[in-house]
Amino acid sequence: MQNKVVVITGASSGIGRALALEFAGRGAKLTLGARRIERLKELEKELPDTEVLSVQTDVSLEADCRNLIDQTINHFGRIDVFINNAGISMRALFEEVELEVLRRLMDVNFWGTVYCSKYALPYLLKTKGSLVGVISIAGYVGLPGRTGYSASKFAVRGFLDTLRIENLKKGLHVLVAAPGFTASEVRKSALTDSGSAQGETPRDESKMMSAEECAMHIAHAVDRRKRQLVLTFVEGKVTVFLGKFFPKLLDKLTYNHMAKEPNSPLNK
Repeated sequence: MQNKVVVITGASSGIGRALALEFAGRGAKLTLGARRIERLKELEKELPDTEVLSVQTDVSLEADCRNLIDQTINHFGRIDVFINNAGISMRALFEEVELEVLRRLMDVNFWGTVYCSKYALPYLLKTKGSLVGVISIAGYVGLPGRTGYSASKFAVRGFLDTLRIENLKKGLHVLVAAPGFTASEVRKSALTDSGSAQGETPRDESKMMSAEECAMHIAHAVDRRKRQLVLTFVEGKVTVFLGKFFPKLLDKLTYNHMAKEPNSPLNK
C-alpha cells in the first residue's frame, strides 16, 4: 500500500476511522470523507506522516460523492482503493417504523455506495484498483427489527457482486467485507421507529470485535485481493453456512438471538 491512494467514506468514527489509521500505517495516502469534518481534521493531526485530504461528504447526496472523487483526483491524480464504509443502522419493527426511516437507510447505505462507486469506477479501472463495500452479516441474513438495514446491506452485496462480474476482464478488484457485530458508534446513532437516534447501545460493546481488528482484516483482504470477507466465527461464518444449508434453523436461531437484546422490539 506504499503511496497508494485510498479513499474511505464514513471515516470520522468506528471502522472508517480505524481503516484510516490502518492504511496510513501501511504507507498509503488518504482521502477521508464524512459529514463531521471537524472529526476528520482531528484525525489528520494523529497522522502527521501521512498525506491526508479531508472532504466533508454526505454520501446520500450524489453531488457530495462526485465532489469527493473530483477533489481526490485534483489532489492526488489517481485512486487505487475506494472503501464504501459510510452507513447507518436502525432498530424497530417494520410494522411500527415510519417509511422515511427505511428511505434514509437506503439513501446512505445503498445509494451512497452506488453514487461513490459510479464516480470512482473510471479511475479504479485505470489503476486496476480495489472497490470495497463494508456491509454486515445483516447482508446475508435478515435481522428482525432491522428491515431497512438488512435490505440495504443485501442490496450493496448484490450491487458489488454484479460490478465484479461486469468488470471481470478489466482487472478491477471488488471486495465485499461483512463484519459481525463490531464495537463502533453505529448502534448509538441507529434510528428508532420515528427516525430519532437510539442513543445508548443495547449490546455489550466490550464483547465485540474491535474496529481496529476489523480494519486490519479488511486491509489484509484488500492487499490479497480477496472477493469476500466474513468476520467472526459464530455470528459470521457459521451464520452464512447455516443460511446456505439450514435456512429454517437459522431463522429460529436469529429470532431467539435478537429477542435476547435488552428492550428488544421483538418482546413488545
